[in-house]
Amino acid sequence: MLHIDDLSYRIDGRLLFEHTSASLPARHKAGLVGRNGVGKTTLLRLIYGEISPDGGDIRTPKNASMSLVSQEAPGGPESLIETVLAADKERARLLLEAESAHEPDRIADIHTRLSDIGAHSAPARAAAILSGLGFSQAEQQRPCAEISGGWRMRVALAGALFASPDILLLDEPSNYLDLEGTLWLENFLKNYPHTLLIVSHDRELLNNAVTSILHLSKGKLKLYAGGYDAFEATRREQQRLQLKLKKKQDDQRRHLEAFVERFRYKATKARQAQSRVKALEKMRPIAALANERVTAFRFPSPEKSLGNPLVRLEEVSAGYAPGEPVLTGLELRLDEDDRIALLGANGNGKSTLAKLLAGRLEPLSGQRRCSKKMIAGYFAQHQLDELNPARSPYDHMAELMPELSEAKKRAHLGQLGFGIATADTPARDLSGGEKARLLFALAAFAGPHLLILDEPTNHLDVDSREALIHAINDYNGAVILISHDRHLIAACADRLWLVSDGTVTPYDGDIASYREQCLAERGAGRAAKSSSSSRTGVSRQQQRRQGAERRAARAPLKSEMTRKEQKVKTISASIAALDERLGDKALYDNDPDAATQLARQRGELAKALEQAEAEWLAASEAYEGARH
Repeated sequence: MLHIDDLSYRIDGRLLFEHTSASLPARHKAGLVGRNGVGKTTLLRLIYGEISPDGGDIRTPKNASMSLVSQEAPGGPESLIETVLAADKERARLLLEAESAHEPDRIADIHTRLSDIGAHSAPARAAAILSGLGFSQAEQQRPCAEISGGWRMRVALAGALFASPDILLLDEPSNYLDLEGTLWLENFLKNYPHTLLIVSHDRELLNNAVTSILHLSKGKLKLYAGGYDAFEATRREQQRLQLKLKKKQDDQRRHLEAFVERFRYKATKARQAQSRVKALEKMRPIAALANERVTAFRFPSPEKSLGNPLVRLEEVSAGYAPGEPVLTGLELRLDEDDRIALLGANGNGKSTLAKLLAGRLEPLSGQRRCSKKMIAGYFAQHQLDELNPARSPYDHMAELMPELSEAKKRAHLGQLGFGIATADTPARDLSGGEKARLLFALAAFAGPHLLILDEPTNHLDVDSREALIHAINDYNGAVILISHDRHLIAACADRLWLVSDGTVTPYDGDIASYREQCLAERGAGRAAKSSSSSRTGVSRQQQRRQGAERRAARAPLKSEMTRKEQKVKTISASIAALDERLGDKALYDNDPDAATQLARQRGELAKALEQAEAEWLAASEAYEGARH
């Protein structure tokens, strides 16, 4: 379905892709992962055809439809539901033609096709998708121009999902969603009937919605089977083996070089020395792994305990205008060691509660009790736009520590991840992740007793999110989390509060039970399945018969795929056995010729494995095509 052949591309002189290739079989779902800045978004644009590669080729079936959620959010006078319906270009074109067609045969063809693609059920499907992404029935009738940018991006996403293209390209879609919308999207994508390539740093989404991981690193693409956890485990093992093999090769090289230097000019050893020289020339060096460590986050713990409760709310109502409370009847207690995640759809008052707890919002009624010495650190995504664009990280941080020397200020910045290259860079030129790191440092600088993190992961890659988890768990104060990242919540929060129906209550279940509740409320997945069946225009009886025919046709393809997979496993086992023998240092001392021969065999097996993996991928593609 999607073939990337020998792709090369540079941007501003920087090489993003270097003669790399990858393939996705039809109806395959893959997550595109890699560190921030390696070119994931650029790859989606190359696939979509927005930009052209410097070399190589990207091929898709001739008539395959494709969607890439535009960064240009819709904002016209059309209603949300009309905007989503317009995303199905074929339906819109046929409806327009039906109004002006005069030939009976053409009119019949139009209406037959409209029936085949489920055109008359389209409004219900579009409404289901919008509902799943958090829009009420009333909101779906509002003009796009009346909603904010983040919600417009949800509409753009809804349009792409509704169009149900043969190839769907998504770039960090959960950045615009709350936890509830992310849960619905995950389930929708899990049931998506066509090819999907999604850029995401959401570990749980990548574990549950895709069947493979396409990893981009150092200009190269590599496909791994399974979700993100399986990819991480496989890659970790590969790195361990590569480092182990490099150590073996370095030991062998040093041994051979030492022999050559000792005996190359002695007549009795000349022939052996020349043999070692040739062995050295043929030995391909194994590259050391690049240092991809993430700079740790650090949240200074409070210097002095204030005792419990840290904050108490008694019959509190909160809002932004007298007589118009957003939340009422709040009876809550927050202790020094609490780690609480706030659940509830956007617009229900999670940020209002966070501001109330932090002391940034006074109660409309009731009592908020806490020590006057309490310090609250507050991080929110909207603050990214509040950084002074002309001031550097050094400028922002230096004013918080005027008593320190410049050397100590820069040393502190270095510990925060701002070295020589970025410490003096204007904020407008920092990446989203670098701005977030600066905001974390500003929010936590004073060693707060309470740390409030409102969607802290949007600009962080998976490794940086793990670093954030470690920092939160090492911090000794209270934490309030608002996040759509379930992995972050599960790893850091020990209590859940549900913000819903104008109040806040403790949630007795866990994040898994909340997921089931959200999916039940939003009718998750039904839109994806109904879209597929209505688009094909066949009955359930026909679908069952066609399914039986496909199962019979794909049996030999499955057998071939299994055989190719077994070949890959056999070669991999042989390589592992050779690695074990090559790991014996005594081999190089006792029989260096045998060691050289084994190293040659391993090289041959590595080439055979590459060919076997290509054959297995082709067999898998053929089988997947037959499945659907």
